[in-house]
Amino acid sequence: MKKILALLMLGAMLTLTACQSSQEQTPQAQTDAQTVESQEPTEPETDKLEEMVAKMSTEEKVGQMFFARCPDVNAAETAAQYHLGGYILFGRDFENLTAEDVKANIKSYQDASAVPMLIGTDEEGGTVVRASYYLRDEGAFLSPRDYYTDGGWEAVESAETEKADLLLSLGINVNLAPVCDVTGEPEQFMYERSVSGDADEVSQFVEKTVSIYRSKKLGSVLKHFPGYGDNSDTHTGIVNDSRSYSEFLSKDFKPFATGISAGANCILVSHNIVECMDAEYPASLSDKVHQIMRDDLRFTGVIMTDDLAMGAISEYTGTDTAAVFAAKAGNDMLCCSDIEVQYPAVVEAVNKQEIPMEQIDRSVIRVLKWKQDLGLI
Repeated sequence: MKKILALLMLGAMLTLTACQSSQEQTPQAQTDAQTVESQEPTEPETDKLEEMVAKMSTEEKVGQMFFARCPDVNAAETAAQYHLGGYILFGRDFENLTAEDVKANIKSYQDASAVPMLIGTDEEGGTVVRASYYLRDEGAFLSPRDYYTDGGWEAVESAETEKADLLLSLGINVNLAPVCDVTGEPEQFMYERSVSGDADEVSQFVEKTVSIYRSKKLGSVLKHFPGYGDNSDTHTGIVNDSRSYSEFLSKDFKPFATGISAGANCILVSHNIVECMDAEYPASLSDKVHQIMRDDLRFTGVIMTDDLAMGAISEYTGTDTAAVFAAKAGNDMLCCSDIEVQYPAVVEAVNKQEIPMEQIDRSVIRVLKWKQDLGLI
């Protein structure tokens, strides 16, 4: 891992301050990424997953690509109807419930699903907490930044271990964490959610968190690629990032490279328009940004969108085609709050051959591989 980080820094020094095209960046970045440990499944595992996918209908395949917000009514029926790959739980899914209530609800979703579901939540700590706000005796987890400031890495590791144990005890198998963003300015949107403004410290945090989760078979999600930096909030509208590619190489990519090497199975992509990578499309809808993850960082796991209902996307694509845009760009999983709109749109796009079936199959295999790694399959 030290080698790839050193190479990333070398790449930054060799890269011109002005942005280059993705094609111009690729040779150096490919060299950088050669030391990243491959996550490709072994041949027997691949054969098994390919057999599963071959038996699925188009509707079942597309359903596995959705990591949907858990609806407040008829959640088990909805999971079965749309063959969903997973549910993301928010505060309302814990409010006024006991731990036993949450376990029973999650069990009902799993019982309704032919393929075991990913059940995720955002338990970052600090300003983004779900389960611990309602179900932890000591109160919600503090932010990783606070744990690190007050107690160093020992406090961070203790908190992340407790988070994993709490979530797993409820039947939750994915934490949408760790945050890989490097933000050092207190007035910026991502400051409270980022552990540090130092890329090396963020990388240490990511390595420790992913390793803890992986040892316990809790899924981790590296977010928000390619790095928010000091940009504003995409929940409300489009954000343009005008930083140079050399800055991403020397800083923002480091925690993601570390997380990949540590064995993270998923990367979540932001809705920022990162001009030096793709000046036209938000990162979540950009095939160029996805190419950087695949070809340059050599990531072979699941690539997932941020919530497609966020203002930055609905303004850009309209509300009824966001998932189609995202799937075409190369996302394997699609986060949305309006499954009844997005799911049929993707099914129709596949049936019209707007999205190749071979691409859908690759995405579903990655999703199933993640589930296999977590012991769900």
